[in-house]
Amino acid sequence: MSHPVSVVMTVFNEASNMEAVLGSLLGQSRPPDEIVVVDGGSTDSTVAILERMSRHEPRLRFILKPGANISQGRNAAIEATRHELIAVTDAGTRLPTDWLQNLLAPFDRSDTSVVAGFFRSDPHPASPFQIAMGATVLPASYEINPATFLPSSRSVAFWRSAWRSAGGYPEWLDYCEDLIFDLNLKKLGYKFSWQPRAVALFAPRASLRAFWQQYYRYARGDGKAGLFLKRHLLRYFSYGVVGPLGVGLAWRKTWLWPLVWLAGLAYLSQPYQRLFFYLEEFHALDWRGKLAAIGWVPLIRATGDLAKMAGYPVGLRWRRSNPVPAFSARSGIAIEDKK
Repeated sequence: MSHPVSVVMTVFNEASNMEAVLGSLLGQSRPPDEIVVVDGGSTDSTVAILERMSRHEPRLRFILKPGANISQGRNAAIEATRHELIAVTDAGTRLPTDWLQNLLAPFDRSDTSVVAGFFRSDPHPASPFQIAMGATVLPASYEINPATFLPSSRSVAFWRSAWRSAGGYPEWLDYCEDLIFDLNLKKLGYKFSWQPRAVALFAPRASLRAFWQQYYRYARGDGKAGLFLKRHLLRYFSYGVVGPLGVGLAWRKTWLWPLVWLAGLAYLSQPYQRLFFYLEEFHALDWRGKLAAIGWVPLIRATGDLAKMAGYPVGLRWRRSNPVPAFSARSGIAIEDKK
């Protein structure tokens, strides 16, 4: 039996891709019964586009909520929906025509409460930098453990009752809000289904500056939420102790240099595996582009690590001085870092 579904998203200054993402939603092989968009105070032509498109499409509604963060926007959109089944995506994505059909399929054949879709890099233009970015920061589907995967809200669906029981998206968080939402659903015992065919495509950051800002904010959100403490401590230890010690020893004993290089290659092995064996865009590059993409990987990896090391203590400092709603990030669930 096909359940009616509402698709929600939040937007802020998304005029450049608003028509594209809404067009991809309206063109789904299993079209949504309703689309609710919350605008967080756009200053470009996003709202004008929403007004124009909603006049011609009765399934599309939008709500103006200036100053709302992502969680507040999603909660407001879900609250305004008419149906019990909710699918969530983001502006800036490109949704294949079978995205919603695949995302909803598990609800028809099991007692599923949450369906975890997937996401994949879709660089436009397919520059060596953005291809390397996708390989460095995004997991491939074969790396996912369905039992522990926590879905991104680029591609997820759930029942309204589950959303309500979990307290909605945490409005006190500006980043990592979907991880906390997922963890709260897990703690309540809701059944997750993994659906790798429900893929949302999106373009990775196009510059190191934008990437730094993104990962700084991600890590600040981790700190605010108290997530991934051991992982962040390991990063500080690796860059602050192991790396300098290894280079220092190799400087004195040159025969150790091959070991240092091998350790570096091991650290980069996962991005390079994705680049060489998973991303079709890489193989479409000429030899100069391939070399450039290979060269970008270590720089992107180091930039992301340094951004995380800068952002995490800022989040921890915020956490110490602000009241945090009761929840335990140490739920015993092994969670995978999506970032």
